Amino acid sequence: MSMDYSLPRGTQDILPDEINYWNHVEQTAKHIFSLYNFNEIRTPIFESSNLFNRVISESDIVKKEMYTFTDKGNRELALRPEGTAPIARAFITNNLSRAPQHSKLFYKGPMFRYERPQAGRYRQFHQIGVESIGSDHPFSDAEVITMSYRLFTSLGLRNVKIYINSVGSDTCRPVIEARIKQFLASNLSQLSENLQEKFKNNPLKMLDSKDETLQTYLSGLPDMREALSQQSKDHFNFVISYLDHLNIPFEYKPTLVRGLDYYTETVFEVVSEDLGAQNSICGGGRYNNLIKNLGGPQTPAVGFAFGMERLIMLLKKQSIPIPKRPVLVYIAALGKEYQMECLNIAEELRNNMINVTIDYSKVDFNGHIKLAQKMLADYMIIFGEKEFESKQVSIKNLANRHQDDVPFAGITNYFQTILGDAHV
Repeated sequence: MSMDYSLPRGTQDILPDEINYWNHVEQTAKHIFSLYNFNEIRTPIFESSNLFNRVISESDIVKKEMYTFTDKGNRELALRPEGTAPIARAFITNNLSRAPQHSKLFYKGPMFRYERPQAGRYRQFHQIGVESIGSDHPFSDAEVITMSYRLFTSLGLRNVKIYINSVGSDTCRPVIEARIKQFLASNLSQLSENLQEKFKNNPLKMLDSKDETLQTYLSGLPDMREALSQQSKDHFNFVISYLDHLNIPFEYKPTLVRGLDYYTETVFEVVSEDLGAQNSICGGGRYNNLIKNLGGPQTPAVGFAFGMERLIMLLKKQSIPIPKRPVLVYIAALGKEYQMECLNIAEELRNNMINVTIDYSKVDFNGHIKLAQKMLADYMIIFGEKEFESKQVSIKNLANRHQDDVPFAGITNYFQTILGDAHV
């Protein structure tokens, strides 16, 4: 009986010819986050199931999508389905509230949800996110929104929109929910059983539904800002004023809520129409009660996260170029007796931060040049009997076929001169 070693459904292998996109996004994100003094944090990919049961218990993630297992110590664990709850747990566990200033953190890594795979959505997916923990100032909301905008524009994305809304504080929520119920009550019988259940238990979540019938009704929803407390209104107005001051384009969207229940006050989403109906590429907001609900001190926080897979899909869809890989030098040893000399040349170039590859299985020129072209090498150093006797190698530019003879001692200087800083 043969074993099945096929790729698990909802996962993918990220191959070398694809990884440049991933590296580019990760490096750009890290650079942007560093400009705002955010520091990287890494947490385990599995946590106690209770963490997510506590934080997102009402969501479909816990009810239907979470990967859980019992370990050999009879502990109930879960592969993390999102990044904010683990960061909040780490904040409490490591007493980060004692730091002299509020914590500005970013993370990246795989998340896991058992959902139906589709374009850009996988059961193992990768997120990059930021969490600004310890400040309830509206400037922090504006800062993370601005940071997301700077990141996506730095990547060259076009036609992106930022939608913002306020879901208010805990004291506002009953008022907002009552207004939603009042608005939808006359059409309730036209909605699905699932939506009627949400109407009864969590009407705010109805705003997040993609149901076309419901969306038709919601198009006439009154401005929910009138249901906010004065404090929440002031907070949201300050966020808007900061974004206006920074010339960050955004639109107010009264039906915008986030899919997880821990959000308070400001919520936002970045979308691209180029992705079709499932057009969200980034989402976030404020969560002032999450850390306290997990047993920590009352600590305000705000953050966002985006999925790598969907962002890379958008980069490709918009044909946005990414930086070329570093220049690659291929060294061809035309005979086994020259392999040690070629190894010396390779290590000298590597000592000077120049990428080099050697293939010792080839000894004839035609075999080497075919392999160098398959590897997309930029230059080929040729070392055979003629080169050994003359104490100089032949260096071929594989793009324009130009060839130079260079003394052994001048090889490194040759590449440093023609490449400049390109190899750094």
